Amino acid sequence: MPFNTSPFGHQTFITQVATMWGMEANTAQAPRAHTLSPSAWNRYETCPRMYWLSRQRLPRKAGMAASLGTAVHASIEDLLNMDLSGRDGSDTGWLPLTAEGFLKTRWDEEKAVFMATPRRPDWKDTKWSEAKKQQRGGIVLLLDHIGAKHLGHEQVTVALWRHLQSLTIAVEGELVTSDGRLMGRLDLLFADVDDSGELTGWLVADLKTGNAPTEVLKPEVNRQLRMYRDILLANNPAAPPVRTEGWYTKTATKWSAEGGSVLEDAYAAWDATQPTTLPMDPTPGPNSCGGFCDWKAWCPHWWTWRQESGTLHKGDFCDAVVLLHRYEPTSGAAVLELCEPLDSSGRAIPTGHQLSARFDGRGKEALEALQGEGHQGPLFLGSVMTGRGSWRVGPWCDVLPWAPFPDGEHYERPSS
Repeated sequence: MPFNTSPFGHQTFITQVATMWGMEANTAQAPRAHTLSPSAWNRYETCPRMYWLSRQRLPRKAGMAASLGTAVHASIEDLLNMDLSGRDGSDTGWLPLTAEGFLKTRWDEEKAVFMATPRRPDWKDTKWSEAKKQQRGGIVLLLDHIGAKHLGHEQVTVALWRHLQSLTIAVEGELVTSDGRLMGRLDLLFADVDDSGELTGWLVADLKTGNAPTEVLKPEVNRQLRMYRDILLANNPAAPPVRTEGWYTKTATKWSAEGGSVLEDAYAAWDATQPTTLPMDPTPGPNSCGGFCDWKAWCPHWWTWRQESGTLHKGDFCDAVVLLHRYEPTSGAAVLELCEPLDSSGRAIPTGHQLSARFDGRGKEALEALQGEGHQGPLFLGSVMTGRGSWRVGPWCDVLPWAPFPDGEHYERPSS
């Protein structure tokens, strides 16, 4: 039977894919305690201590970009999962309003989760227009899979969308190797078909709302997509050819992932990332200590690296450990004293250098919440604006107790 007339519906779990085409099913074992995903692998390679801290159930940080991406992804998945039975196949004009309705529902859901997260910046309703633009980019990418990339969305018929759905094998599927060690969250799995509708292969499509590449995929993204491909092939030995693409909704462009299998390296990384109660060794450097990390409030090594490299308290934005000497709740004005690390333990030593600061927005709320809890001692301030003389601790900043995990001391993470 030609694939474009097949009754196959979209499935939630990749283990069902093989069964649909009479292939060997993935007889996955019960999940093991330790699994490795592409994002965890990337984090471990950047810095083992960063990876270890990410597994200790420390306060999660919400971000506007991540919430926007989740809402856009979910709304596109909703469009592929929608029930069009009983609709006239020639109907047009339905897609734009339906798509926006799905997006609004997901946007409101993400906003509720975001606002319930204590460690967060301000929610930006002004990003709604960007979310709509990115969703439209995602729809363009979907239509491109059936050769209708340039068709106006108001012109898409119900019949055409049903055809797209008939080529959709899985939506938001969890990929897990049969031994339960490697896993990933796959966005979309499509059938590739020829002009006669015969199956020629599978397409793994990963939706991305970040900036698109300029020449090739970033190495870590290329590896992520190949890991999805390789798990899929390992679970389905009789699978047709599989190709993988990153679908960037901001520019409505597709980028292919190329290269050999990553499973051998992935299993080596799984072995290296076995759970341990001892903090893993750090990899100090500009890509870890000097870059983005959600767990600096619990790591002394970014601080000592900054001091040793001469970059502590430098730049228009910086991270710092401080003592709060005075605070005026009405205005948010404060006097801070900068601290320096005594040694690799992260013990804070006052420098005597005091400066003025102003807390506002979520930065102010976070500080006052800590005061309400009776916190005393050093504070970690993340991404403080320092370029205007007086420091600004604004809505985007972290304000957390300074509580570094010392090297060589066991730590049992909370059970939940």
